[in-house]
Amino acid sequence: MLIKLSSFAFLLLFSSNCFQANNYVPEAVTVIEADLDSICRTEVISFAKDYLGTTYKYAGISPAKGFDCSGFVHYVYKNFDIDLPRGSKEYKFLGAALEPEEFKVGDILVFYGYKDKKQIGHVGIICEANGMKSKFIHSSSGKAYGVTISDLDSEHYSRRFYKCIDVIQERK
Repeated sequence: MLIKLSSFAFLLLFSSNCFQANNYVPEAVTVIEADLDSICRTEVISFAKDYLGTTYKYAGISPAKGFDCSGFVHYVYKNFDIDLPRGSKEYKFLGAALEPEEFKVGDILVFYGYKDKKQIGHVGIICEANGMKSKFIHSSSGKAYGVTISDLDSEHYSRRFYKCIDVIQERK
């Protein structure tokens, strides 16, 4: 995957002591990898936000016709070469559950269904990480009826919360 560095990140990289005349300083590798992970997460959310307002469509997987929740998550991550399940039920056994203090932008929230509290029925992507007060972007069949941003700590979502998973870190 090609990652674009902003001009600021490029300037920071080359103006720091990351590089010496013969070789770069080994400690810089960790910093660079952390920055690339951060950039990737930000790019995921930026890409996802381009589809705010796109209509909800049951089993939808395209911006032209609309998305359901898992179709939207699948579409967003496919753009970053991360292949995720197409159906929300398949997220039940995907990834290790994170503690709220570990939630990061780009992590996936997994929810029980609205009517069936035993079966997974909804997924979204964290766009503002703050534990159980995070905000997430998703395609909703509710009042918004399309791609929207919601609060995890709202009664509607907090009581249905199942887990949060990091699909970006697991890919590495």
